[in-house]
Amino acid sequence: MTIPFTDILTTEAELRELLGVPSEVVKRKSIRHLDHNCRNFIAMSPLLFLSTSDEHGACDVSPRGDGPGAVLVLDDGHLVIPERPGNRRFDSLRNILVNPNAGLIFIIPGLEETLRVNGQAYVIKDEEILDRMKARDKRPTLGIGVKVEECYMHCAKAFKRSQIWDSGSWPEDSSLPSVPRIIAEHVNAAEFTVEVVRQGIEESYAKRLY
Repeated sequence: MTIPFTDILTTEAELRELLGVPSEVVKRKSIRHLDHNCRNFIAMSPLLFLSTSDEHGACDVSPRGDGPGAVLVLDDGHLVIPERPGNRRFDSLRNILVNPNAGLIFIIPGLEETLRVNGQAYVIKDEEILDRMKARDKRPTLGIGVKVEECYMHCAKAFKRSQIWDSGSWPEDSSLPSVPRIIAEHVNAAEFTVEVVRQGIEESYAKRLY
Protein backbone atom coordinates (compact mmCIF):
# COMPACT_ATOMS: atom_id res chain seq x y z
CA MET A 1 0.00 0.00 0.00
CA THR A 2 1.38 3.40 -0.94
CA ILE A 3 1.63 6.03 1.77
CA PRO A 4 0.21 9.56 1.43
CA PHE A 5 3.29 11.29 2.92
CA THR A 6 5.68 13.11 0.63
CA ASP A 7 7.94 15.10 2.97
CA ILE A 8 9.46 12.61 5.42
CA LEU A 9 12.33 13.28 7.82
CA THR A 10 15.02 10.59 7.89
CA THR A 11 17.76 11.92 10.21
CA GLU A 12 18.08 13.26 13.74
CA ALA A 13 19.83 16.32 12.32
CA GLU A 14 16.60 17.25 10.51
CA LEU A 15 14.65 16.85 13.73
CA ARG A 16 17.08 19.06 15.65
CA GLU A 17 17.04 21.75 13.00
CA LEU A 18 13.26 21.99 13.22
CA LEU A 19 12.64 21.37 16.92
CA GLY A 20 15.85 22.16 18.79
CA VAL A 21 17.68 20.38 21.61
CA PRO A 22 16.60 19.41 25.16
CA SER A 23 17.39 21.60 28.14
CA GLU A 24 20.16 20.69 30.57
CA VAL A 25 17.59 19.46 33.12
CA VAL A 26 15.96 17.19 30.55
CA LYS A 27 19.34 15.81 29.52
CA ARG A 28 20.25 14.96 33.10
CA LYS A 29 16.94 13.87 34.67
CA SER A 30 17.18 10.20 33.68
CA ILE A 31 18.37 7.80 36.40
CA ARG A 32 19.13 4.09 36.21
CA HIS A 33 17.44 2.83 39.37
CA LEU A 34 14.21 3.07 41.34
CA ASP A 35 14.96 5.65 44.02
CA HIS A 36 12.53 6.55 46.82
CA ASN A 37 10.74 9.01 44.53
CA CYS A 38 10.10 6.37 41.85
CA ARG A 39 9.05 3.83 44.46
CA ASN A 40 6.53 6.25 45.94
CA PHE A 41 5.16 7.14 42.51
CA ILE A 42 4.71 3.47 41.58
CA ALA A 43 3.06 2.75 44.94
CA MET A 44 0.45 5.44 44.23
CA SER A 45 -0.18 4.48 40.61
CA PRO A 46 -3.27 2.36 39.77
CA LEU A 47 -2.63 2.42 36.01
CA LEU A 48 0.33 1.90 33.71
CA PHE A 49 0.86 1.41 30.01
CA LEU A 50 3.24 -1.34 28.89
CA SER A 51 4.95 -1.05 25.52
CA THR A 52 6.53 -4.09 23.87
CA SER A 53 7.50 -5.22 20.38
CA ASP A 54 8.06 -8.54 18.65
CA GLU A 55 11.18 -9.85 16.98
CA HIS A 56 10.35 -7.88 13.83
CA GLY A 57 9.80 -4.59 15.66
CA ALA A 58 6.00 -4.63 15.38
CA CYS A 59 4.83 -2.67 18.44
CA ASP A 60 2.06 -3.07 20.99
CA VAL A 61 0.90 -0.98 23.96
CA SER A 62 -1.26 -2.49 26.70
CA PRO A 63 -2.91 -0.82 29.73
CA ARG A 64 -2.43 -2.53 33.10
CA GLY A 65 -4.77 -1.39 35.87
CA ASP A 66 -5.10 -2.46 39.48
CA GLY A 67 -5.27 -1.01 42.96
CA PRO A 68 -2.46 1.41 43.89
CA GLY A 69 0.55 -0.56 45.04
CA ALA A 70 -0.23 -3.64 42.94
CA VAL A 71 3.06 -3.30 41.06
CA LEU A 72 5.65 -4.84 43.36
CA VAL A 73 9.05 -3.14 43.65
CA LEU A 74 11.54 -5.81 44.69
CA ASP A 75 14.61 -3.58 44.97
CA ASP A 76 16.21 -0.57 43.30
CA GLY A 77 16.56 -2.44 40.02
CA HIS A 78 13.54 -4.71 39.68
CA LEU A 79 9.75 -4.53 39.70
CA VAL A 80 6.94 -6.97 38.93
CA ILE A 81 3.57 -6.36 37.26
CA PRO A 82 0.86 -8.92 38.09
CA GLU A 83 -0.66 -10.61 35.04
CA ARG A 84 -4.40 -10.41 35.73
CA PRO A 85 -6.99 -12.18 33.51
CA GLY A 86 -7.38 -10.58 30.08
CA ASN A 87 -8.52 -11.56 26.61
CA ARG A 88 -5.97 -14.39 26.26
CA ARG A 89 -4.32 -12.85 23.21
CA PHE A 90 -1.18 -12.43 25.33
CA ASP A 91 0.26 -9.82 22.97
CA SER A 92 2.62 -8.37 25.59
CA LEU A 93 3.69 -11.76 26.94
CA ARG A 94 4.36 -13.22 23.51
CA ASN A 95 6.39 -10.16 22.57
CA ILE A 96 8.46 -10.35 25.76
CA LEU A 97 9.29 -14.00 25.05
CA VAL A 98 11.09 -13.00 21.84
CA ASN A 99 12.10 -9.39 22.60
CA PRO A 100 12.58 -8.36 26.24
CA ASN A 101 12.82 -4.60 25.62
CA ALA A 102 9.88 -2.87 27.32
CA GLY A 103 8.73 0.63 28.23
CA LEU A 104 6.32 1.60 31.02
CA ILE A 105 4.37 4.76 31.76
CA PHE A 106 2.92 5.03 35.28
CA ILE A 107 -0.08 7.33 35.88
CA ILE A 108 -1.50 8.77 39.10
CA PRO A 109 -5.06 10.17 38.83
CA GLY A 110 -5.09 13.95 38.93
CA LEU A 111 -1.33 14.28 38.41
CA GLU A 112 -0.39 15.41 34.92
CA GLU A 113 3.26 14.34 35.05
CA THR A 114 3.98 10.63 34.55
CA LEU A 115 6.84 8.28 35.40
CA ARG A 116 8.56 6.44 32.59
CA VAL A 117 10.54 3.26 33.18
CA ASN A 118 12.45 1.38 30.49
CA GLY A 119 14.16 -1.96 30.83
CA GLN A 120 14.27 -5.68 30.14
CA ALA A 121 11.11 -7.69 30.80
CA TYR A 122 10.61 -11.34 31.71
CA VAL A 123 7.54 -13.57 32.02
CA ILE A 124 7.88 -15.07 35.51
CA LYS A 125 6.11 -17.61 37.71
CA ASP A 126 8.12 -17.29 40.95
CA GLU A 127 5.68 -18.53 43.57
CA GLU A 128 7.06 -16.45 46.45
CA ILE A 129 6.77 -13.26 44.42
CA LEU A 130 3.31 -14.02 43.03
CA ASP A 131 2.03 -14.89 46.50
CA ARG A 132 2.73 -11.27 47.45
CA MET A 133 0.54 -10.00 44.63
CA LYS A 134 -2.81 -11.56 45.51
CA ALA A 135 -5.93 -9.49 44.94
CA ARG A 136 -9.40 -10.51 46.13
CA ASP A 137 -7.75 -13.71 47.42
CA LYS A 138 -6.65 -14.61 43.90
CA ARG A 139 -2.99 -15.10 43.07
CA PRO A 140 -1.81 -14.19 39.55
CA THR A 141 -0.65 -17.18 37.55
CA LEU A 142 2.17 -15.16 36.01
CA GLY A 143 3.92 -11.85 36.42
CA ILE A 144 5.99 -9.54 34.26
CA GLY A 145 9.33 -8.91 35.90
CA VAL A 146 11.25 -5.85 34.74
CA LYS A 147 14.97 -5.20 35.17
CA VAL A 148 15.11 -1.40 35.29
CA GLU A 149 17.53 0.41 32.99
CA GLU A 150 16.13 3.94 32.91
CA CYS A 151 13.65 6.04 34.92
CA TYR A 152 12.54 9.63 34.44
CA MET A 153 9.65 11.99 34.93
CA HIS A 154 7.71 12.92 31.80
CA CYS A 155 6.37 16.46 31.48
CA ALA A 156 2.64 17.28 31.72
CA LYS A 157 2.16 18.94 28.34
CA ALA A 158 0.21 16.07 26.74
CA PHE A 159 -2.12 15.88 29.76
CA LYS A 160 -2.55 19.64 29.86
CA ARG A 161 -3.35 19.83 26.16
CA SER A 162 -5.82 16.93 26.39
CA GLN A 163 -7.42 18.18 29.64
CA ILE A 164 -7.83 14.53 30.51
CA TRP A 165 -8.40 15.13 34.26
CA ASP A 166 -10.83 18.01 33.68
CA SER A 167 -14.27 16.38 33.82
CA GLY A 168 -15.75 19.48 32.24
CA SER A 169 -13.95 18.60 29.01
CA TRP A 170 -15.30 15.04 28.87
CA PRO A 171 -17.92 14.16 26.23
CA GLU A 172 -21.49 13.37 27.24
CA ASP A 173 -22.12 9.68 27.94
CA SER A 174 -24.70 9.58 25.17
CA SER A 175 -22.09 10.57 22.59
CA LEU A 176 -19.49 7.94 23.54
CA PRO A 177 -18.69 5.20 21.01
CA SER A 178 -20.51 1.90 21.51
CA VAL A 179 -17.78 -0.63 22.21
CA PRO A 180 -20.04 -3.68 21.64
CA ARG A 181 -21.09 -2.27 18.28
CA ILE A 182 -17.48 -1.58 17.25
CA ILE A 183 -16.38 -5.10 18.19
CA ALA A 184 -19.39 -6.70 16.48
CA GLU A 185 -18.67 -4.79 13.27
CA HIS A 186 -14.98 -5.71 13.41
CA VAL A 187 -15.74 -9.40 14.02
CA ASN A 188 -18.27 -9.25 11.18
CA ALA A 189 -20.01 -12.59 11.84
CA ALA A 190 -23.78 -13.04 11.95
CA GLU A 191 -23.78 -14.96 15.24
CA PHE A 192 -21.91 -12.19 17.08
CA THR A 193 -24.57 -9.52 17.23
CA VAL A 194 -24.17 -6.32 19.23
CA GLU A 195 -26.24 -7.82 22.04
CA VAL A 196 -24.22 -11.05 22.14
CA VAL A 197 -21.00 -9.07 22.30
CA ARG A 198 -22.41 -6.77 24.99
CA GLN A 199 -23.39 -9.73 27.18
CA GLY A 200 -19.96 -11.29 26.71
CA ILE A 201 -18.21 -8.08 27.77
CA GLU A 202 -20.42 -7.63 30.82
CA GLU A 203 -19.90 -11.24 31.92
CA SER A 204 -16.13 -10.89 31.54
CA TYR A 205 -16.07 -7.74 33.67
CA ALA A 206 -18.35 -9.27 36.29
CA LYS A 207 -16.63 -12.66 36.63
CA ARG A 208 -13.05 -12.44 35.34
CA LEU A 209 -11.39 -9.29 36.65
CA TYR A 210 -9.10 -11.34 38.93
